[in-house]
Amino acid sequence: MASYPTIEGKERKEFGKGAARRLRREWQIPGVIYSAGMETLHFSVGRLEMTKIIRKNGINAVIQMDIEGEKHLTMVKHVDQNPLTLDIDHLDLYAIKRGEKVEVEVPVVLVGEPAAGTIAIQNMDLVLIESDVMEIPEEITIDITDLEVDTQILASDLKLPSSAVLIGEAEDVFVSITWPDSESDSESETTAADAAEDAENDAE
Repeated sequence: MASYPTIEGKERKEFGKGAARRLRREWQIPGVIYSAGMETLHFSVGRLEMTKIIRKNGINAVIQMDIEGEKHLTMVKHVDQNPLTLDIDHLDLYAIKRGEKVEVEVPVVLVGEPAAGTIAIQNMDLVLIESDVMEIPEEITIDITDLEVDTQILASDLKLPSSAVLIGEAEDVFVSITWPDSESDSESETTAADAAEDAENDAE
């Protein structure tokens, strides 16, 4: 991540649910900036502009916040969304420094198609890595093109950028290639066996 957006916000002096509701009615998002080495800063920011930035830059977006002339380089740590409207209700931003290493979860995306007649089962959608904060990848891709049945892709097989290292378990299975009906066939066999056992019990 070579560049980052800058957005202006205002420091918040009022807190609580009532104050937060008033901000949301004014199309503002309440939020906080925090880190181990600073006092938590409460701010508000325009909903439309911030929503656009997060949608464009992803869940680990790096954003420079200009709070009334004071600039803070931050990374998105948590987003609270309204369950009905999906509007952002609150933001947690983590203050960072250039060159800092951070632990983040990055989406894992499959590309390509496995061998004919097979399907790919994705067991995990996120991978935990440590990365330079300015070079966090938006996603990690797994190429499943022409992979055969019984192939598994482990965390240790993921192709990470040079700025990142794996933090999660190396043996975690991210993708399994299987026959499309293997799971349903297994379930059918189990159901048939259960039915036969029930019939024997009834006969007794």
